[in-house]
Amino acid sequence: MHLVAIGGSDAGISAALRARELDPGVEVTVVVADRYPNFSICGIPYHVSGEVADWRSLAHRTVADLEATGMVLRLDTVARRIDVADHGLLVTGPGGAEERLAYDALVVGTGAVSVRPPVEGLVGAGALGAEDGVHMLHSMDDTFAVTRTLEERRPSSAVVVGAGYIGLEMAEALTTRGLAVTQLEQLPEVLPTVDPALGALVHEQLVAHGVDVRTSTTLEGVARADDGLEVRARGAGGDRVTLRTDMVLVVVGVRPDAELAAAAGATLGIRGALVVDRAMRTNLPDVFAAGDCVVTHHRLLGDTYLPLGTTAHKQGRVAGENAIGGSRRFAGSLGTQVVKVFDMVAARTGLKDAEAVSVGLHPRTVGFEGDDHKAYYPGSHRVRLRTTGDLATGRLLGVQLFGHRHAEVAKRVDIAAAAIFAELCVDEVSDLDLSYTPPLGSPWDVVQGGAQAWVRETAGAGA
Repeated sequence: MHLVAIGGSDAGISAALRARELDPGVEVTVVVADRYPNFSICGIPYHVSGEVADWRSLAHRTVADLEATGMVLRLDTVARRIDVADHGLLVTGPGGAEERLAYDALVVGTGAVSVRPPVEGLVGAGALGAEDGVHMLHSMDDTFAVTRTLEERRPSSAVVVGAGYIGLEMAEALTTRGLAVTQLEQLPEVLPTVDPALGALVHEQLVAHGVDVRTSTTLEGVARADDGLEVRARGAGGDRVTLRTDMVLVVVGVRPDAELAAAAGATLGIRGALVVDRAMRTNLPDVFAAGDCVVTHHRLLGDTYLPLGTTAHKQGRVAGENAIGGSRRFAGSLGTQVVKVFDMVAARTGLKDAEAVSVGLHPRTVGFEGDDHKAYYPGSHRVRLRTTGDLATGRLLGVQLFGHRHAEVAKRVDIAAAAIFAELCVDEVSDLDLSYTPPLGSPWDVVQGGAQAWVRETAGAGA
């Protein structure tokens, strides 16, 4: 049997590894469009900041590690066309020659591409690019372009467009490099994946470290200027905003890269992502898909589009197993995410109120604040927490946290994610047998304190 995987990032490599793990007799070929298989895209900001000095350290596994598993890597090889009827994949190799790869099963892991806002200077014939100091950031080649600008042009200022996870991390990275950073976000608050009350705390952290944050500000154009670049935007009250800067980084999200499979007849769904079932099968025979190019099953929302590295790894593993005859199902995502912003960390899992209402639930969110460990032991930090539960059933729906980077925020959001995955009620969170010692925690963890606060505040409240 010959399994071909398209894409050398999380989903494609995970599929290949799982297939080889289960059946060493399976022939596995991975088609990688660039020279950087299995690199951590999530680690890019920390290379840009200088905290990860060698870009090679971003590789989860080296090429030699991957080839040692028995897979064949086809680097600098672009997938051009899927011939469904003939079970063939047309590719173009490093030298430009076309070749047909026959497959018994195919896993599409083409991922996503950066969204380029449709504004002057970013689209059309006169669009500016990396050579002008205007950057996107979603691949290793993008990373090298950014570091070239930093090293060769020695910019003193930058505008970051977008204040989601990557935008926040890059604002920190460029500030760490010594640049004066202005951050533009068209929504009323930064990090819109959490409630504005926590987003405001992230905002404060950015400002405290010198970032000029402009919320409710929409990008309208980028142009060359005598002394660098001119960024034009419109502020909250409709006022025009003009900024002069040395470089611009646009990180306003991604869209699924689904054109290859769609051209072969694959069904598209939410936001143009490939439709797959829980086994990661497309509607095409013997064609599976996984990662940022597919619709994701969310355990509370149903089908959605949720491009996350953790999800891509899991989906790829399922696709690889099923492509060689398995029967595994993707268990679903909860959108669990965490981000470090300078000295603080924000995290979320599950649903916010509006998301819960959209699927017919009756949410109530209750805030709570507690210490990460017993306050009498030196070095304790306060953690802000928001717990969302369903008034009709008492089920835990979501948790959001904000606290110091040493307050184990990531551990605590994982506790909440496990509880939601297990379909616990909010009150049942208090029953979890969690670890305790004064330097590290409390008899009642902050997550449990938040659950108890929710139960107290909603006592007697019905849907």
